[in-house]
Amino acid sequence: MDLSNLRPAKGSTKKVKRIGRGQGSGHGGTSTRGHKGAQSRSGYSRKAGFEGGQMPLVRRVPKFGFKNFNRVEYKGINLDVLASVAEKLNVTVITPTVLVESGFASKNDRIKILGRGELKSKLEVTAHGFSATAKKAIEEVGGVANIL
Repeated sequence: MDLSNLRPAKGSTKKVKRIGRGQGSGHGGTSTRGHKGAQSRSGYSRKAGFEGGQMPLVRRVPKFGFKNFNRVEYKGINLDVLASVAEKLNVTVITPTVLVESGFASKNDRIKILGRGELKSKLEVTAHGFSATAKKAIEEVGGVANIL
């Protein structure tokens, strides 16, 4: 066995269709484009979503609702997550940078603290938003909830 007799597996490759290379090739003349009409001419391009004159899907399906482009998306982080981060990193001050470093948020996320779980230690939490239950829970243990 050497490089000179390597071949692809039988049936795994196909001959390339060489278009417009004379009648003998079988693909000369109209070069497989048929006769006349826009699609036979050079420079033809079908519009995106065109379905041969049939009513396109985009126009058949009903539209409803709207997208509020002023909406502010928050990354929700619960109290039990804060408690685990504080315990793991042994910190009392939790800021968005601490949450980014521990992998619970990305650097451009706006963070909102939510009320699931319990806090046992006193924490100073800084975030972009707090739910009422989360704020209450943090302050009950003697912690501070700072809004950015």
